[in-house]
Amino acid sequence: MPVIKSAMKRVRTNEKAADRNRSQLSAMRTSIKAFETAAKNSSDNAAELLTNAYSKIDKAKSKGLIKANNAANKKSRLAKQLNK
Repeated sequence: MPVIKSAMKRVRTNEKAADRNRSQLSAMRTSIKAFETAAKNSSDNAAELLTNAYSKIDKAKSKGLIKANNAANKKSRLAKQLNK
């Protein structure tokens, strides 16, 4: 544990950011899984869940949690599942 006051504050700040990032990544993964199960079962609300998943993916990309190509690959894969 740091002794310097600014270093202690930095540790607290980093922990808050890590919690926030973990939460957003978890929400993204949850929305993707919800869409995948709906698409697999040919559910009526699959298109709505797809837009929700797109939103979460774009938000994670804009926050720098995932890279742009990773986001594009995820979105492309989900669109492909919807069109099957």
